[in-house]
Amino acid sequence: MHDAARPHSIEWWLADVRAHFVEAAPDLLSLFEIYAAEAAFGRLYIATELQRLEYGAKVLEVGAGSLLLSCQLVREGFLVTALEPLGAGFSHFDRMRRVVLERADALGCLPRVVDSTAEAFVEPETFAFAYSVNVMEHVGDVACSIRNIAESLNSGACYRFTCPNYFFPYEPHFNIPIFFSKRITEKLLNRKIFGCTSMPDPAGTWRSLNWINVAQVSRIGRRIPGLQVKFNRSFFVGALERIVWDGKFAERRSPVMRVVLGVLVRLRLHYLFGFVPAAFQPAMDCMLRKTAHSERG
Repeated sequence: MHDAARPHSIEWWLADVRAHFVEAAPDLLSLFEIYAAEAAFGRLYIATELQRLEYGAKVLEVGAGSLLLSCQLVREGFLVTALEPLGAGFSHFDRMRRVVLERADALGCLPRVVDSTAEAFVEPETFAFAYSVNVMEHVGDVACSIRNIAESLNSGACYRFTCPNYFFPYEPHFNIPIFFSKRITEKLLNRKIFGCTSMPDPAGTWRSLNWINVAQVSRIGRRIPGLQVKFNRSFFVGALERIVWDGKFAERRSPVMRVVLGVLVRLRLHYLFGFVPAAFQPAMDCMLRKTAHSERG
């Protein structure tokens, strides 16, 4: 049987929810397609870590958004806690989440949904794995969020996340260059930012961005006893390839950037990014591992 036809595959789940949106909320179908692609990417992103987990392992998704991926992991047999507050810039999730949860309830794959920020959530020594996809750039306090997530992990467990690296002078939500700081960038590109028509709430989204960067995460990790921090330098190579095969993801980039990056991929020049230090890459792929008690000093 082809993977997409398997009842427990994410492709099967997304096709089922898509059919539900056609019937229950056709006006949200285009929005669903965006987050369905994100959920499919997210499942691929954490595939290696999930393979190492036992059936019934407790998993934490930080910033679960549409809840599509959290529901899928429940379908696969994991006990999932999904953190998802309705914060600035993401109020459009509310109705879409309700439609997703309607279908998840019918199929018996509801995760435990917690209306909380990462800064306000701690469940010590609870989770075998935690992850987030393009969420950490929106948290109010990066250091507090990382401390709480680390505390909530079991000994030996990992938190893996990807998000933009704002040391690199490019803002991916608005497809704009960064000029030194958020304040200066806002002043110079005010009209392009707040007049953006490609997202439901540009002002809220802009306010939510925290300018996280690799050096900052490294410093925070070093200050937390028993936490190891590693960055994957090859992640951005895969992200560039995604622009070629994922049309929805590509649509969020400017036409000029799509052409330039497409040429790089076709010429295989994008592999050069794998040699660039993580601190200077546009996106970060970070693994925070809580060391086993026997490994701690």
